[in-house]
Amino acid sequence: MVQTHTEVKRVEELRRLLQQASYAYYVLDTPVMEDAVYDQLYRELQQLEIQHPELVTPDSPTQRIGERPATQFLSVRHNIPLYSLENAFNVDELQGWDQRWRRQVTPTEAQYVAELKIDGSAIALTYENGILVRGATRGDGVAGEDITQNVRTIRSIPLRLNFDGIENIAKVEVRGEAFLPLEVFKQINEERQKAGEQLFANPRNAAAGTLRQLDSKIVARRRLDFFAYTLHISGMDDASITNTQWEALELLQKMGFRVNPNHKLCQSLAEVADYYNYWDTERLNLPYMTDGVVLKLNSFKLQEQLGFTQRFPRWAVALKYPAEEAPTRVENIAVNVGRTGALTPLAQMRPVQLAGTTVSRATLHNSDRIAQLDIRIGDTVIVRKAGEIIPEVVRVIKELRPADTQPFIMPSDCPVCGQPVVRETGEAVTRCVNASCPAILKGSIEHWVSRDALDIKGVGEKLVHQLVDKGLVHSVADLYDLTTERLFALERMGEKSAQKLIEAIAQSKNQPWSRVLYGLGIRHVGSVNAQLLSEKYRAVAELSSAKQSDIAGIYGIGAEIAQSVYQWFRIGANQTLIERLQGAGLQFANTEEISAVDHDNFKLGGKTFVITGTLPTLKRDEAKALIQKAGGKITESVSKKTDYLVVGEDAGSKLEKAQSLGIKQLTEAELMKILAE
Repeated sequence: MVQTHTEVKRVEELRRLLQQASYAYYVLDTPVMEDAVYDQLYRELQQLEIQHPELVTPDSPTQRIGERPATQFLSVRHNIPLYSLENAFNVDELQGWDQRWRRQVTPTEAQYVAELKIDGSAIALTYENGILVRGATRGDGVAGEDITQNVRTIRSIPLRLNFDGIENIAKVEVRGEAFLPLEVFKQINEERQKAGEQLFANPRNAAAGTLRQLDSKIVARRRLDFFAYTLHISGMDDASITNTQWEALELLQKMGFRVNPNHKLCQSLAEVADYYNYWDTERLNLPYMTDGVVLKLNSFKLQEQLGFTQRFPRWAVALKYPAEEAPTRVENIAVNVGRTGALTPLAQMRPVQLAGTTVSRATLHNSDRIAQLDIRIGDTVIVRKAGEIIPEVVRVIKELRPADTQPFIMPSDCPVCGQPVVRETGEAVTRCVNASCPAILKGSIEHWVSRDALDIKGVGEKLVHQLVDKGLVHSVADLYDLTTERLFALERMGEKSAQKLIEAIAQSKNQPWSRVLYGLGIRHVGSVNAQLLSEKYRAVAELSSAKQSDIAGIYGIGAEIAQSVYQWFRIGANQTLIERLQGAGLQFANTEEISAVDHDNFKLGGKTFVITGTLPTLKRDEAKALIQKAGGKITESVSKKTDYLVVGEDAGSKLEKAQSLGIKQLTEAELMKILAE
């Protein structure tokens, strides 16, 4: 079928519209058309190309996913080598790098561009006359694998550069990092777990493995993202377009690439150190992994003067954060019993430095996880710590396994009380169901005295263990029968310490009904759920007699929590516990009147809030509690789904992200006004 002039023009127009829409959605985070409209235009273009195959071009949006899987990846030589970066692991080593480059050139003032080091997979992109013609892995820096078909599936990589006059430039080389957002990584591993497939160890490995998939349809489903950070232009003088790294980043954005929004132009190493220290903690709130800061001298002229060593550019350095993954050896596997009776296996390991701390234990979660890892005493393992108090084992290096190791089997009896354990159908957790188990009792008391529950100062883990082991406490109610005389039997317990402890226990009787309810340790009932339940059921008698269906109908509760609460109150021993605690003077009813605000504030249900910076009067936990009490949700990172950003002093990247997405910002005063309406 011969195409008409109108059809040719329409194909060109559709490609332009779809390219603009993709750029706005994937790069700018500001959609310009509805998904349904995009799909309609895409189908129209697809149909025209089917009718007229001669109109298909490599930069067409329909060509992102190849029709046939590749049979292999070809090795290709990079036009410009991809050098590694010299590493620095603290500010002192950074200063050493700065002194070294300054000895190579005439002393000069210098600016530095600091960029987050994305933990993904480096790729090199080649554009000819503005069209993407090749994508390659880093490989050994001189040659990599041609993965063009897979690169085309990454929506934040333009197939055609968006820049006036780009068709007059013979060749453009762009370097950057392909990565998996954390939420996508989590979803992929959940899907792999359901399918019985081996889990990816971390987002970096998952990104690298995805890029090497022979079937580009699989790559497309995994939704890789991309940040560009290096630009080389051939066919004309680079200096006629950019003179600095900062200008290059701006130009990359104009060309249609995503550039990490958190880069900063620094005038001194002191500014660099501030940037590095800020992101050391704030990076945990990012939706992707970063393991350090890349620092580059801003001036291209200065970069050219300094050149390269055999391995590194002299004008750049990677300032790394303490390792979040490290190898170590499993010396034993122990099993702990928690307050709910759950048996949790722990790997006891040769101590290793991880994320700035010494780690010697890591959770193994449950018997399913042990079987999945096939972990054994004597194994060499990789341990990860990403914001968790107790790190976890992510994989076993089986090539280093000793010949005499045996599979680990979870105990059939509780390691604390010796009673048989059970594993309910459909659950991954093995439990001790002996209510008198000392481990369960210790965990229950530790929960009862915790900050969000009864907040009894001075009662820590060691004291709880002494109280139970000495037979002074057999339930949380026994805490209120303690006397100073009985406490003298404990180690390092003097008269003043004992008196302070008795006073702290007595003060806990003033804690409100919601905290008492949380302290009871009902399965699945957290502090927020306890607050919701205590507002609906003003006294323990009301909650105890409530129907399961009525409990489930409370906004934010649901069927699982309702079933757990309902069943807890049907157990005679729990009713006896409540009677004893009531007799001791604990609060099992709300004493204050409910205002109209308490009812009406549930209009915040479904609204998502993020808090950034230091608020004038409220602590962050207090602000969170007020929002949650009103039915709102709190998240740690800003996304398109965020409804409000509550902004205090020294707000950081979250504010910038919210501004770019057009998210409404609130001061503390504005938040309080909404809550009071």
